[in-house]
Amino acid sequence: MSIDPLSRTCDPLPRNRRAGAFRRLAPRPYARARVLLFPHCGGNASYYRSWAAAAPWDAEFIAVQYPGREDRYSEPMPADMHDLAAVLAADLPLDGPPLPTLLFGHSMGAIVAYEAARLLSAMGEPPLGLVVSGHPAPALTRPGRVHLGSDEELIEELRRTEATHPDILDNASLIQAFLPVIRSDYRLSETYRPLPGARLRTPITVMYGDRDPEITTAEAEGWREVTDDSCEFRIFEGGHFYLEEHRDSIVELLTAQARAASRRLAIPWPSTP
Repeated sequence: MSIDPLSRTCDPLPRNRRAGAFRRLAPRPYARARVLLFPHCGGNASYYRSWAAAAPWDAEFIAVQYPGREDRYSEPMPADMHDLAAVLAADLPLDGPPLPTLLFGHSMGAIVAYEAARLLSAMGEPPLGLVVSGHPAPALTRPGRVHLGSDEELIEELRRTEATHPDILDNASLIQAFLPVIRSDYRLSETYRPLPGARLRTPITVMYGDRDPEITTAEAEGWREVTDDSCEFRIFEGGHFYLEEHRDSIVELLTAQARAASRRLAIPWPSTP
């Protein structure tokens, strides 16, 4: 879990009634496709700021902001993963022209993206691609009791993941302010069970680190069972947060898939901005 409570808040997409879930971190007015980025457990939209900045001019990376953090700090977390996906899906479609959309999620974000894809598919607006990272297939999600432990046990779990900066963990007042959100995210993840329903008809790419203790090869292979389309795999060097070392490669992969989705829909793709 990577937590950056000191990061700047981000600007929401314009909405009349409230901030909503989607943050345009680096606008791309000439974009021909969009990538929606779902954060990990304890993460926020600002985690993807550098991803959005690194994206090319013709693909817009839009980060998802879960309730309970940054500019949505006052909003309560949904009761379970399915409610969270429904809250996010309610803020679609996005403002602006309709564009082919790819979903990406890491760790807990992989499941949120998957459940959002199911809802969008049921609404007749399936995403043109789903990329999941660092999480077992939905049916193989590992149960857990971390969310039921004491604050000290929860902090020790954060140390075990080695993705939260020690300066944050050692700052008692700072970490205490964020433990309720972190605990809630663990609860959503550890109690998640997929509901019965139709399989996706969306191509899936599964990515994970070769030293990630949170996912095995068999758990990754299980993603084949959730789609009637193709399912491909990409393995990177690294642990659970391999994506921090391979950001540029992942941005390139997501951009390539977004462009491919645009070509499938025959959307004009200009050669220059």
